[in-house]
Amino acid sequence: MEAGPVRQPLDVPSLEAYVHRAVPAIQTPLQVHQFPRGQSNPTYQLTAADGARYVLRKKPPGRLPAPAAHPIEREYRILDALRRHGAVPVPRVYSLCEDARVLQTPFYIMEFLDGRIFADGRMPGVSPHHRAALLLTDGPRSRWQDAIRTLATIHRLDVQALGLETLGQPAAFYRRQGSTLTRIARQQAHPPRAPLPHLAAMHRFFACAASQPRDRSTLVHGDYKIENLIFHPTEPRVLGVIDWEFCTRGHPLADFCTLTHGHPPSLSPARTDCTAWYADLAGWDPTGDLAWGDAFVLFRTAVLTQTVQAREAGTSRAQDPLPLARAAWARVQGLSRL
Repeated sequence: MEAGPVRQPLDVPSLEAYVHRAVPAIQTPLQVHQFPRGQSNPTYQLTAADGARYVLRKKPPGRLPAPAAHPIEREYRILDALRRHGAVPVPRVYSLCEDARVLQTPFYIMEFLDGRIFADGRMPGVSPHHRAALLLTDGPRSRWQDAIRTLATIHRLDVQALGLETLGQPAAFYRRQGSTLTRIARQQAHPPRAPLPHLAAMHRFFACAASQPRDRSTLVHGDYKIENLIFHPTEPRVLGVIDWEFCTRGHPLADFCTLTHGHPPSLSPARTDCTAWYADLAGWDPTGDLAWGDAFVLFRTAVLTQTVQAREAGTSRAQDPLPLARAAWARVQGLSRL
């Protein structure tokens, strides 16, 4: 993914002074561009004087909706722990700055991984040359297989060995998530934004222990989508997993459904293949819980889309969360009739 013009300016002289003190290996002056992704936390490409590239990720400017929102500091510590452990590929992190005098909000600097990011598994926009190189190694199927392998590795990690045992509560993930998302949706539902339809009924359904999947607890990424994986330019393997902002201890079904929900039937591999690979590697089979997990993904996505709508009101990035909420409700109604 190419970085482009800066949409949210940085104080480059202040940044260069900080880099000179904290990360002297990065040669100044710096050229700064901004990645198109990173709606939640602005993300920039830094090009050093010697041509080396790095990534800067920071909290957004302005008033935050809650003190714990956009936890850049937490994300840095998770990446640092995972990098030191070595089982899951993540970018190396170089420095965390919590001094608001530098860039107004906390930020960290990490390694730039020179790979490919796909918005979906069908490789849209890939040139014939690169498509041929990927297909020589059974590209799409093998890429998905490595995405599943990496996810299963995350779910098998020992949270205590990582030093991340304080990262969320070990039980009742879906009950806690449902309550949090419902509270956020209610706080955001004020004119001109319409409230999400059937919010109270969906909250009751997802909070009902009798209908929930059996409780499990692992490290979960929290937003494990194909676009949050960086793949090798020509090989079907994951170079790095990014965007760990929502990482916590929770139910692994949430990650699996986030990755495979809405998987096009015509896309190779089929979702049944992905489920079989995951079950073999993770040691449990999510098949019986997929419908419930998919419904929750739609509910969560509706609330997060509402959050973006509130922040980006009046811009082209503001999407309508109501269709997602209606789709989530339709899934809930279908499950309630079973």
